[in-house]
Amino acid sequence: MAPPLLHIVVVALCAAFTQVVLADDPITPAFQYGSTKVRGVNLGGWLVLEPWITPSLFDATGDSRIVDEWTFGQYQDKNVAEVALKNHWKTWITEQDFVDIKAAGLNHVRLPIGYWAFDVSEGEPFIQGQVPYLKKAVQWARNQGLKVIVDLHGAPGSQNGFDNSGQKKTFPQWQTNSDNIERTNKVLKKIAKMFADQSDVVTVIAPLNEPAGFYGDEIMDAIRQYWYDSYGSIRFPHGTSQQGNSVVLLHDAFQNTSYWDDFMPSPQWQGVGMDTHIYQIFSDAEVSRTKQQHIDNVCARGSDFASFHLWLIAGEFTPAMTDCAKYLNGRGIGARYDGTYPDSPRVGSCTGQTGKADTFNEDFKDFLRQMWEAQTITFEKGAGWVQWTWKAEVADEWSYQAGLANGWIPKDPVERMYPEICD
Repeated sequence: MAPPLLHIVVVALCAAFTQVVLADDPITPAFQYGSTKVRGVNLGGWLVLEPWITPSLFDATGDSRIVDEWTFGQYQDKNVAEVALKNHWKTWITEQDFVDIKAAGLNHVRLPIGYWAFDVSEGEPFIQGQVPYLKKAVQWARNQGLKVIVDLHGAPGSQNGFDNSGQKKTFPQWQTNSDNIERTNKVLKKIAKMFADQSDVVTVIAPLNEPAGFYGDEIMDAIRQYWYDSYGSIRFPHGTSQQGNSVVLLHDAFQNTSYWDDFMPSPQWQGVGMDTHIYQIFSDAEVSRTKQQHIDNVCARGSDFASFHLWLIAGEFTPAMTDCAKYLNGRGIGARYDGTYPDSPRVGSCTGQTGKADTFNEDFKDFLRQMWEAQTITFEKGAGWVQWTWKAEVADEWSYQAGLANGWIPKDPVERMYPEICD
């Protein structure tokens, strides 16, 4: 979708103005990005539902059509859905979780939220009520001295077609309609304005999670323009020339770092980071790797993290190297690893590879520790990391909380059993 010429001219003028202002007045984030390492965890499955994180919420509906937050409101009685969601928001994450995250030596939480928390248009079945919990979370983070990355995780039309965008689709529609993009811009401005005076805690705003750049130029053209627009929204949250202090964290849209070479360089652009999500489980080739190949693959990314011109943060990763977790690929969809995913060859059994930690043997837990260390060592060659995710009902291999309790994640995130694993 080509933007109108007038829009391009206006954006260019705004960008030029922004560059002049920023060159004279660089921001001072309340966290020393680039010198102090980000060590954090995502609060996944809380204010944006994901079937694999809380399968009980979906199973309780008794309706297999309910596969995401859109259908959660669409295919059941609205009052029933609202009661379930309110109870979930109240109980899944509490202030105690922030106490525990701080005690684990972490300094950041990444908090996903969907556009529908701020904007539900006619005919959309989403249920609102998330914003008060977002505000509570920021206060809880303040109480514990934690920093918050507020992450816009879902956009109108879906930016990737994933269930975690709020609406599962065979093909993303966000980039096909200018109204979708305009609504997203308006929501982002609301978020930026909401936290403009709390940038000592909300140090980062991520304007959109995981846009599906692998679909080609149409979405990449839209996302590059949206990144420029987002910069203005976040860096100037008051709608004037008055600057905010929050960092703008752009997702790489599943492109190699080389694609983004020289994108928004300083000093013309201030306070920009790049978010990359590193998984090795969402293709047949990846799940078939040996343990050593998994380790070698992530260690090989070290030079990217060390040399990229923006603050590069691994905003999502997991020590799990299979897609065995229930509903990970979608509700009712199997796993590539055990061959139950459509048209995927079997690598091995999922028994002992997912579930509760008391079903894991010592070799598996040791491998989880090796993967966790290989990844965090690699990501700290850049600006740091934020693991996905803090907790999950029946997928302990993904859970930071379970890793702490069962020994494959250290109580102090700088402790190493395998300090030379990437050497």
